[in-house]
Amino acid sequence: MGLDDRRLNRVPEQNQQQEIADILKAMDRGDDGALDQLMTAIYPELKRLAHFQLSHERSGHTLNTTAVVHEAFLRLASSDGSWSDRSHFLRAAARVMRHLLVDHARRKNAEKRGGGEAPVTLKESSMAGDEGSAAVLAMDRALKDIAQLDPRLERIIECRYFAGMSVAETAEALDMAVRTVERDSQRARAYMKSALEINEPD
Repeated sequence: MGLDDRRLNRVPEQNQQQEIADILKAMDRGDDGALDQLMTAIYPELKRLAHFQLSHERSGHTLNTTAVVHEAFLRLASSDGSWSDRSHFLRAAARVMRHLLVDHARRKNAEKRGGGEAPVTLKESSMAGDEGSAAVLAMDRALKDIAQLDPRLERIIECRYFAGMSVAETAEALDMAVRTVERDSQRARAYMKSALEINEPD
């Protein structure tokens, strides 16, 4: 693909980013129709996020992509949050979806009290889930531990491992340099691995 082709491919994405930014501004102004416009514009992105977070869950998971998307959007729409642009909104959506999975895992775990926690592995493409609800809960506790140490690492983990963003997309979403994201991604990975080991049962 040549340089001109890459520039042409970026035009629709830039147009979408501007469209969503305009809708978010309209929401801040209290425009009654802005919420419906946002759902229409952002729905494919929310589907991608939900699919990413569910794709590595165990087979037979009782949640599905559509249910996660709609519940996440309802929670975001009813919150007092204000989002500056598409990346900001998607990062918030990824966090809400993670919380949905954690809430679901807690309910499932409560149903089978006494079971041991599943072993947890750290994979960039599958941070959102493992082979059991206990693993999801272990990851949630690990992320909370990291947030107390370094909130910036928590945000990078959310972007990279829960929202499936590339280094460049993460840098844009967090207004950071690409090299900083690359460096901190390594730190985040090391912290996450250490925290998961700490959270494993004796």
